[in-house]
Amino acid sequence: MNYEEMLAAKNEGKLNKTLLPIGEYYRVQIDGKYRAVIDVRPELNSSIAFSGALKTECERNKTLVNRYQLHYTPVMNENGEVEQLEVEAGVFLSMEQLLNENPAVVAEKGFIDNTLQALVDITTYLHSQGIRHICYSPKTVMVRKGDHAVMLLSHGSFYLAMDDQRGLYGDDAVFVAPEVLEHGTIDDRCDVYSIGKFMETIFQRGGMSVEYDKALKKATSEKPEDRYDTPQALWKAVQSRRSMIRSGLMLLAAVIVALVIFEIYTELVPEPTQVEYVKPAPRQATDDLLDDGFKPEDLGVVSADSLSEEDLEAQRVYKAKAEEIFRKNYEKEADRILSKIYNKDYMNSTEKRFAAESQSTIEELMKVQQKMGQEASLTPERAQLIASEIIERVTNEKKKQLKNNK
Repeated sequence: MNYEEMLAAKNEGKLNKTLLPIGEYYRVQIDGKYRAVIDVRPELNSSIAFSGALKTECERNKTLVNRYQLHYTPVMNENGEVEQLEVEAGVFLSMEQLLNENPAVVAEKGFIDNTLQALVDITTYLHSQGIRHICYSPKTVMVRKGDHAVMLLSHGSFYLAMDDQRGLYGDDAVFVAPEVLEHGTIDDRCDVYSIGKFMETIFQRGGMSVEYDKALKKATSEKPEDRYDTPQALWKAVQSRRSMIRSGLMLLAAVIVALVIFEIYTELVPEPTQVEYVKPAPRQATDDLLDDGFKPEDLGVVSADSLSEEDLEAQRVYKAKAEEIFRKNYEKEADRILSKIYNKDYMNSTEKRFAAESQSTIEELMKVQQKMGQEASLTPERAQLIASEIIERVTNEKKKQLKNNK
């Protein structure tokens, strides 16, 4: 006798038991082989509405073609009622049982994404057939042993005519959209809600990632109009946020690399020799040459051989002043932009928001750098070097301020 047989003997011969809205699912030995069956709840079969709905679902089940849909054959009693469903061959268990037996499965690569994608796939198909699953719970969502592929059995939209929806779903009513329990208007958004609730239970076994956090909050909104319209929209929202986070982290990495390069540059390059000028360059009567009508592009590109020593000196002074103006104006903009994220309110939740919000901040800094660099006639490389220095300095100053204000 193997382990499963021993377990079945202790459990009245039943393996992988789970409670579905329509009855009890389990595996049992039939003609020497273990097969999965569903014992229909006798109290429900006494209802004409339920009995008719179950027969309708059995007929529709034959026509459903999706790799995540399980099929079954009805077994009738002497009264012509469906008392049992014989499920297709295979070893299936509930998601609840899988998580209890192997909690670490949620950490396996692709498990969470594959689970949601599979639910979206079959739900989209069911919706195209005018069917809604209604209740996605760890008990009602099945998985195939081995590859953990999601499988669905019975669907709740066949039983919407029953008066007591809460009684039908019992403890799993928490996974059912409020409008279903209140006999309101039913559409695709009720499944969006239930899928969101189901995925939240998956994350109870581990931390929820940023891209799922916001998406599931929207999916599980109490009001249907506040949710995603379709399961595909929920899946696309998760993918979109993940793509945005990756892009933001790549840009952040680029900035960090630039800062490191700058540090190395400043360490290796010797300090420039200070030169005292006897004769001041023209148009230095004001502190800010931009205010005095200065346009660096007016310098033009002139061969150094064709300039006099005095002209070369004037050109060097102009370039130095252009850099000075760039530094001054860019520092103001960098301070303004970085203040959006380096403040008390933002830093309280920076671990959750930094990855999602850093992209726009970095892009804004880069756009300002490019614009001001062009206006000052600086090369892109020079403008980036100066900007990186300023960003690092302003960032450190703001971090220091936040630390002192704690």
